[in-house]
Amino acid sequence: MPVSNIQNETFQKLLAQIRQQVIYLKGKNRDLQRENEQLRAKLTELKDNQSDIFSSISEAERIAMKHQVDELIRKIDKHMN
Repeated sequence: MPVSNIQNETFQKLLAQIRQQVIYLKGKNRDLQRENEQLRAKLTELKDNQSDIFSSISEAERIAMKHQVDELIRKIDKHMN
């Protein structure tokens, strides 16, 4: 069964549209990968600059805070029993 000229033209047009879409999607993918890398770098930078809440207080303050938390836990336990 021979392929008609109209069918061949339609096929070629559709194939060209698919090629254009593939080119567009490859470019979009490249852009998204670039943006992803930038966001990852920014996240890494933020993580490196971040400090935990305990690094800025002294050991004595940490111990005092721990005792306060322990006391609050005891009060809650006592209240619940």
